[in-house]
Amino acid sequence: MEASSIEEAANRKNLLLLVMLRWLAVGGQVVTILFARLWLGIALPLMPMAGVVLFLVALNIASLHRCRTGHAITDAELFAGLAMDVGALTVQLYLSGGAMNPFVSLFLLQVILGAVLLRPLLVWLLLAVASLCFIGLTQFYRQIDLSAYRGQLYGQQDFFSLHIYLYGLIICFLLTAVLLVLFVARINRNLRDRDRRLAQLREQSVEEEHIVRMGLLASGAAHELGTPLATLSVILNDWERVPALNVDPEVAAEIEEMNAALARCKEIVSRILLAAGEARSEESEPTTLLAFLDHVVTEWRETRSPASLDYAAEIGLDAAIASDTVVRQILFNVFDNALEASPDWVGVRASRRGEMLVVAVTDKGGGFAPEILANLGKPYQSTKNRSGSGLGLFLVVNVLRKLGGTILARNLPTGGASVELSLPVEALAIEGEAHRAAA
Repeated sequence: MEASSIEEAANRKNLLLLVMLRWLAVGGQVVTILFARLWLGIALPLMPMAGVVLFLVALNIASLHRCRTGHAITDAELFAGLAMDVGALTVQLYLSGGAMNPFVSLFLLQVILGAVLLRPLLVWLLLAVASLCFIGLTQFYRQIDLSAYRGQLYGQQDFFSLHIYLYGLIICFLLTAVLLVLFVARINRNLRDRDRRLAQLREQSVEEEHIVRMGLLASGAAHELGTPLATLSVILNDWERVPALNVDPEVAAEIEEMNAALARCKEIVSRILLAAGEARSEESEPTTLLAFLDHVVTEWRETRSPASLDYAAEIGLDAAIASDTVVRQILFNVFDNALEASPDWVGVRASRRGEMLVVAVTDKGGGFAPEILANLGKPYQSTKNRSGSGLGLFLVVNVLRKLGGTILARNLPTGGASVELSLPVEALAIEGEAHRAAA
């Protein structure tokens, strides 16, 4: 996962928190308006205030739709949402006494949320908007007719010296404090999750860079060895045609042994280049999907000699492909891991699901450790107590990712484990002949 996608995920979670907070604001405003109108008998402009509530509902619906679209959510959108919340609060306060309304301190809630969510520039801009709205409410507001309430309980006292103002302040303080504790804690948790994922991404980047450097070193050494190995191959071929050398059986046997050792060295060099992603194109030959799988499994069976190999291929529509040594190697890696975990039995099932080739490899071993499943595809994740172990699945995952495929590893309820490789057939197909049935 890239850093940008992690940031977008955090912004999406924070937008959903703002939506939740807005729903609470809608409910709180409805309850407060009804309480003031029906219980206290205070005359309020219900239609304009209801219009503001409907605006907040519409804004929440639009925000939820925005979250479902899957597009990136920016800081500017979070700022716009908070600014509209400030505007809605300003209108409600304008309609209910202006700056003298005890709920005017809710402006601080918006500013604090902005300070947690937004970049410094946007925070200062939000603070400026909230401050201007507060200052405007000291001069422009709709006075409330409190004569009915004043006459019932307190005679001719000024409304703002009455106990109801203090009650309003207490309620506003408690509401603001509770919301801050709940939502700032949730937002901080989202931010901590984002920072943790970014740290994991940086760690993964460092590990992969280390592997890449090792691969470059190995591939460089392999290229350097290619020339002397080719020279030795030419010399040995010349020796085989020298009659004086072939007369002596002992010399002929040694030449044959050197040829075998040279072939082994070439194979090792080829595997090093393969692991570094530098397999030569001339090594790929035209074949079909089913023939390729059969050949890979047959070659692995002959070289590894498993006690029992249960292999079945249900390809359906065959396709013309190129025999890819990279795919061959990743299949060998997975087969080898299964054989090491379960020497007595290995199962291989190959099938075609639409445009995907799926190869499922199962075993009857002890299964994957939880930490291996949790860190699948990371280098050096292995239960083997060997130096350098744990690179097999790392190479498999990265090759599949490069080819557009995926890997799924799980433990089976009946015991053992399963590794399922999914690879686009198009990644193997010969250009211009993809999806053509085999002759």
